[in-house]
This record gives sequence, C-alpha cells and structure tokens, in this order.
Amino acid sequence: MNPYALSMLLSSLAIGTTITLSSSHWFLAWMGLEINTLAIIPLMTKMHHPRATESATKYFLTQATASALILFSTTMNAWTTGEWTIMNMNNNTATTVLTIALAIKLGIAPFHLWLPDVLQGLNLMTGLLLSTWQKLAPMALLIMTNHQLNTNLLITMALASTIIGGWGGLNQTQMRKIMAYSSIAHLGWMILVLSFAPALTMFNLMIYLMLTSSMFMMMMATHSTNINKLSTSWLKTPTLAASTMITLMALGGLPPTSGFLPKWLILQEMTKQHLETLSTMMAMSALLSLFFYLRLSYTISLTSPPNISNSNFTWRMKNNKLQILPTLIVLSAMMMPIAPTLLTMMN
Repeated sequence: MNPYALSMLLSSLAIGTTITLSSSHWFLAWMGLEINTLAIIPLMTKMHHPRATESATKYFLTQATASALILFSTTMNAWTTGEWTIMNMNNNTATTVLTIALAIKLGIAPFHLWLPDVLQGLNLMTGLLLSTWQKLAPMALLIMTNHQLNTNLLITMALASTIIGGWGGLNQTQMRKIMAYSSIAHLGWMILVLSFAPALTMFNLMIYLMLTSSMFMMMMATHSTNINKLSTSWLKTPTLAASTMITLMALGGLPPTSGFLPKWLILQEMTKQHLETLSTMMAMSALLSLFFYLRLSYTISLTSPPNISNSNFTWRMKNNKLQILPTLIVLSAMMMPIAPTLLTMMN
C-alpha cells in the first residue's frame, strides 16, 4: 500500500478512537466509531484476495448494523430525556439496545459469529489492529455507561462468551481463528465485572491488549498462520518459541504469568458480591480456553515436524524484527510481583 495512504488510514483510526474516548455527546461518539470503521476497511482489502474482500464486507455490514442501533438507542433516549449526554441513559429500552449494539461491535456472544470469519480473512497486522485497537472505543462507551446498563444481560452475555470462546477454539487449526475465539472469551471476563468494578474491566482490557499484541507479533515474526507452521518455530527461533509458549500460558490464565492476575481479581470481586455459583461456572469455562492454549504450547515445545532435504525451509525466509516485542514478552510473564502496586493504583 502507498505509504501516504497508509499513514492517512492509520491517522484516521487514531482520530476516530480519540474522538469517541474524549466525547461526552452521543453524536460525536457515534462519529468516532464510524471514522474507525471506514478507516480499517481499506486496510482489510489491501491483500486483493477474495477472502479479504469477504471479510471486509462482513465487517462493514455488522458494524453498520451496530452503528444504526447505537444511533437508534441514543435518539430514543434523547426523545424521552431531552439530553444527548453519554452519562445520562435513563431509558431502559434504549439502554438495552445500546448494550446489544456495543456487543455486536465488540464480538461478544451471542453476537460473535462475524469475528472468526473476518479475522481469518485478514493478514496478521490488520488482524492485530482488529483484535486490539478496534476494541478500545466500544469498550470505553461500555465503561462510561456501566452504572446504567442491565446487569443481568451483561452477566448472561459474559457467561455465554467464555463458554463459546472456549468451546469454539477447541477444534480450530488456524491461528487467527484461535485468536478470535480467545478474544471472545476474554471479552466475556471483561463485561462480567463491568457493573461491579469498572476499574477491573479496564485492567483486564490492558492485560488482554498486551498479551494479544505480543502473540500476534510473535506470529508475524515466525510467519505462523496455522498450527503446522507454528510447530516449526522451535527450529527457526528457539528463544521466541519459548516466549510464545509462556505467552500462551498467560492467555490461558495460568499462574504465575500476568494473565492469571485479572482472572484472580475478577473471581475475588464476584465472590465478594455473593455470586459463588457464577464464579465457579466462569472458572470452569476458562478451562476450555486453557485446553487449546496448552495444546498449542505442546505443539510448539514437544513436537518437531519431519523435513526432507529438498523442501523449501521456512526458516530461510526474511525475519521480521519487532522492537517492542521483547518488552511485551517480559510484561506478559512478569507482572505478578507488582500486583499490590497495580491494586493500589486501581483503588
């Protein structure tokens, strides 16, 4: 892609998210979401492949539907209350429609069906943007309106997301689809605690962005788009393969990695709210996700595929050097010791 066009599209992505994050008026927030959507679609179609075109079309249709629902709900709220302020959503019907619209934008179950197919048709860099940056604006709107949302609806969607996110990733061999189901499961944990402790939702979002960025960058460095290619990464870059294994453990939430911290704090908060049954169900559903993360870790560390002499070795390809990757790997594995400091900052 032309560097000038690329810089304009990335600037538009940043501007759209910034407008949504800094606005207090629903129309401005909606404009930011629309700028975001329109800026990422050319990035999706830059591969000139039928799968990329299909992904961009599916993404545009779902995001346009969600944007129309957001405009409808905010107009309904303005009709009854006379205000367009984000913090003043007093109409129950409008609030429910808004929650559903933001769930569609984020890919939360049961509105998740578009996310695995869209992510599978993109290259890894655009997939990274879709999995991380595009979550910021809708999640910010959810956090800003958390005190007015329907708690039972959020809990139902959270439980469905963690179960579907874990169950859907079990039989996948494509890394991008696995990361899509991982995103669905992590979003379930985020919205579970949204009504009780929004600071925990923000903390979980920060950890998710860090782990997902680290995983996508490792996939870019090793050119891994499926499990078979991932299994050759130990022969190419042993250190990076070991780091990938640790990052996968962190995504699964195993102690003492950083991914364990938000799950631990969320389960603690839900227990304080006397929701022991729900906490148990969430912890059990996390085991589904943990299974396919452990399967990937096993594939990386304990298997080496057969290679014949006349094959085209993938490790002769040009290696991508990503400067920020070592920092992300360290943060993915070593944030547990500073947990008391993080808790103090959140409180």
